[in-house]
Amino acid sequence: MQQLTSEGQGIVDGLSQRYGFSPDAVTHMLFAVVNGNGSMAQFSHPEFGGSGQWMQGGMLMLGDMFNHSLKGRVDALCGELSGILANQPGLLRSGSFQSQSQSGSGQQYQGAGAPMGESSLFVPDPSANWWPSELGAPNATGSQNEMRYAYFANARRLAVQSGGQVWVYDTLDHQIGGFSQQQGMGGSILFSSQYGTVNLASLPVVSIDGRPAAPPQAAPVGSSAPAAGASGAESDIFSAIERLADLRSRGILSDDEFSQKKAELLSRL
Repeated sequence: MQQLTSEGQGIVDGLSQRYGFSPDAVTHMLFAVVNGNGSMAQFSHPEFGGSGQWMQGGMLMLGDMFNHSLKGRVDALCGELSGILANQPGLLRSGSFQSQSQSGSGQQYQGAGAPMGESSLFVPDPSANWWPSELGAPNATGSQNEMRYAYFANARRLAVQSGGQVWVYDTLDHQIGGFSQQQGMGGSILFSSQYGTVNLASLPVVSIDGRPAAPPQAAPVGSSAPAAGASGAESDIFSAIERLADLRSRGILSDDEFSQKKAELLSRL
């Protein structure tokens, strides 16, 4: 949970006095409304009667369902928080983005746009914008287990953070609508586009940790390239195989996918 700025804390304190809730309870609800993109909230706090849900437009469910006075205060608090967040550029998102698990119980996040953007209410989180800065603001972000994704539709780029590294892929003409990560050893990362379900490994790698990823190059068939050139091509192919092996060890490629792509590269020697 990000820390509040002095302005954010002042707003929380004012709402606390006005609605009769503690600053801790108001802060809890503030983050619940932020996570609900300003139009809904799922919360669990004893001052709100335990677990409950709020949705813009009049829907409110409390554990203490017959406490009409409490319901009125909670509804008013959520409504005012929603209005405050609507005036904070960068906090609320639009559109849709899917990130899900094929099986198992991995932690998941999904949302359109970047995570919590710049705001006068919250202290900036230096780890929030982990992708290369030249890509700008993403159209969608997602995370699952130990991986994070950021999709940049206009730049036709996809950034994936895994194992302490940031890989940037060329999305070609795919219009990505979501991700799914297969669980278990050797599980693949898939994404959905207008072409259906596609394996992430099929996309060209643009860079790894900011360093350009040179595509493997082989001498043209029938050419009489000098030995030095052939050695360079072989080196590129072996480097590509090493990158594929790293992808397999991190669970991005399955054993079968690794063997197939390795065979394709070795056939160029």
